[in-house]
Amino acid sequence: MSEFYTYFKENMESMGLPAPATLFGSLTSAVATATTILSQIDKFGRNVTIKEIIGAGSRLEQLAIVGACSAAFYVGAVIGSIAVATGRTLGNGTTISDVLSSARRNGLDRNWLYGCMQMYPGIYQANYPGKTHYRDRSYMA
Repeated sequence: MSEFYTYFKENMESMGLPAPATLFGSLTSAVATATTILSQIDKFGRNVTIKEIIGAGSRLEQLAIVGACSAAFYVGAVIGSIAVATGRTLGNGTTISDVLSSARRNGLDRNWLYGCMQMYPGIYQANYPGKTHYRDRSYMA
């Protein structure tokens, strides 16, 4: 299983949506699948469902479980998940979302944490410029 797919699937599953490896196993296949869905939305309109797209012969049968789901919503989730997976893959899997998710999973989530991560991105970005000065600024925070 590719690193891209691992992140993609994780993001889709967090929304309760399926992400079959046959359709989304790589960046290339995920983009191709999104393009297919978008072409059907262009053809049939924004209110078309995944079930209707499958019925039109689009070879997306693996998505039958979300048949009644709006295709526009699903492809929006796919596009967002592509962005998340690509960013995490290229960024060594360390984003503000990763930090906050990990904090939540481990019972460390606090109201002020997001602001702190925004103010000090070097906490989760290994090569952030000026990171070495955080120690000096931490006394003023």
